[in-house]
Amino acid sequence: MSKPRVVVVGGGYAGVMAANRLTKRDDIAITLVNPREHFVERIRLHELVAGSSEAVVAYSDVLAERVGLVVDTVSAIDAGARTIALGSGQEMAYDYLVYAVGSAGTTRAAGAAEHAFGISTYEEATRLKAALETAPADAPVVVVGGGPTGIEVSSELAEAGRNVSLICGDRLGPWLHEKGRAVAERDLRRLGVGIIEGARVDEVLDGRVRLDNGRELTSSVTIWTAGFTTPDLARRSGLSTDDLGRLITDETLTSVDDDRIVATGDAAAPSGLAYRMSCQAANQLGPLAGETVLARLAGETPEPVSIGFVGQCISIGRGLGLVNLARRDDSAVAGRIRGVPAAKVKELVCRSTVWVLRMEARRPGSAFGLKDRSRAARVQAAATPLVREPSR
Repeated sequence: MSKPRVVVVGGGYAGVMAANRLTKRDDIAITLVNPREHFVERIRLHELVAGSSEAVVAYSDVLAERVGLVVDTVSAIDAGARTIALGSGQEMAYDYLVYAVGSAGTTRAAGAAEHAFGISTYEEATRLKAALETAPADAPVVVVGGGPTGIEVSSELAEAGRNVSLICGDRLGPWLHEKGRAVAERDLRRLGVGIIEGARVDEVLDGRVRLDNGRELTSSVTIWTAGFTTPDLARRSGLSTDDLGRLITDETLTSVDDDRIVATGDAAAPSGLAYRMSCQAANQLGPLAGETVLARLAGETPEPVSIGFVGQCISIGRGLGLVNLARRDDSAVAGRIRGVPAAKVKELVCRSTVWVLRMEARRPGSAFGLKDRSRAARVQAAATPLVREPSR
């Protein structure tokens, strides 16, 4: 009898964790499909842009030896036939599919796609780095988005002597506690970042940015960090998704359309109530997706997933940082670490994410997460109707 075939689509944090967890059983053929031949440390892409990190790790360092790696893209999923179509023109069959395609930046303002640089993927960060290297050292740089990525990339560039303006929308770091926000604002201004609150980008033009209040900023390089979405692979394949393209699942991360498809990481929306897109969530959801597949292979009922958060870790340049603690449901509290100690914590967190991947590769089942015990109540309050087709 042939081994069950499990294909993991996407080799980010969640996909690698799921693939590694599946190696708990030695009678499964596991294949990970990813468009790049190396693992990208997405939480270090702002460091790649600034030249302080390569932001890549060899898959041989983080992926279990038993997992086969196919460097290719996936153009379609045929749930009925249980196959995926690869960009190379080949077809791959599966018994279970783990959907871990991650997320990407989105540019909603007019002209942003043509005149702004993203930073959510390795390719985008590489192009941005090249653009900055050709721009004069004193050229004005505009960063759009006051979230973690916007804060980190603007502070890195300002610390390197760049003339940086940060457009934050309503306010800087709206997810931060007010005390944490004050720390971030103070340190950004000390580095020379010009913070613009209460305004949004109306249009990105060649060499300038126009705000919705009519103000225009000169910009030699415009960096767009505001907003995330997911690849439209699931939607194009006829599967149920939310407005951002995340695959809608039940609380076991199983697709509401097909119990042979399990989603994880940024691409999953359990009960239509998705977790925050983050490495923190992905490293917990990845192994749980693997456990769901393992349970189904064993003929058992998978357990509902529950993960918890501990806070937001943000680097502010290379020497400073902010750790804004949070409840397990991801709501910020006043507790915080700042300055040099926070920078050290952030670097430890970045290193530990790769370390956890390596540990799971060597000892599948070693990774664990926190429990958010309020999750069930929020799901019930959302009252999202889920309709599920019979098993195939």
